[in-house]
Amino acid sequence: MTTKIELAERIPFHPDEIAVLRQAIDIAEELLSEHYKISTSQWKRYRYDIQSLRSLQEEEITDMAFAQIYRYAQNPHERLRGSESGDYFKICLQDHVIRRAIERDANMHLFPLSLYIVTHELVHVIRFAKFLQRFDSTAAEREVEEARVHALTYQLLESCRVSGLSAVLAAFYDCRTMETFSGHE
Repeated sequence: MTTKIELAERIPFHPDEIAVLRQAIDIAEELLSEHYKISTSQWKRYRYDIQSLRSLQEEEITDMAFAQIYRYAQNPHERLRGSESGDYFKICLQDHVIRRAIERDANMHLFPLSLYIVTHELVHVIRFAKFLQRFDSTAAEREVEEARVHALTYQLLESCRVSGLSAVLAAFYDCRTMETFSGHE
C-alpha cells in the first residue's frame, strides 16, 4: 500500500521540465533514426508513447525505476482495423524518481539524464518491435538484455555534444537496470 508520504513526493514535472523532456525525446528519436535507419514514415510502425507522471495510471507508477515499459495489446486511444495488430508500448517516465536523482547528484541535470533514459527506453522498444528481444523473458535474459541496451545507449550517446552527458554516461556505465516491464491485454 502506498503511504501519503510517498504520494506527496510524487511531484509531476512542471511545464518547463516537460519542454526539456520533449527536446530529449526529439534528439533520442533522431539518433535512433540514424542508427537503425528508420525513416519518418517507418516510425509509425513502432507503436509507442512516452508519458510522464501526470498522465500515468496508478499501476504504471513505480518508485523503484526511472521508467516502466508497459506492453498493451493496443493503444487505448487508437482504433485499429481488423488487419492491423501489434503491441503498443507505453514508456512511463517516473518524474519523481528522475527528480530525486538530479537532487541527489549535483553533476546530474534534467536534459542529459532525460536524453539517456529516453534513448535507452526507445532502444528497448525498437528491439521488442523488431523481435530482437522478447518482451516476456526470464530474469537472466532480462539482465543480459539490459547490459546490451546499456552498451547500445552508451555507444549512441558517447559522441553527442550535450553538456552534462558525460556525467550521466559515467554514472550509468555499470548500471544493471533502469526500468521495469509489464504486459497487459
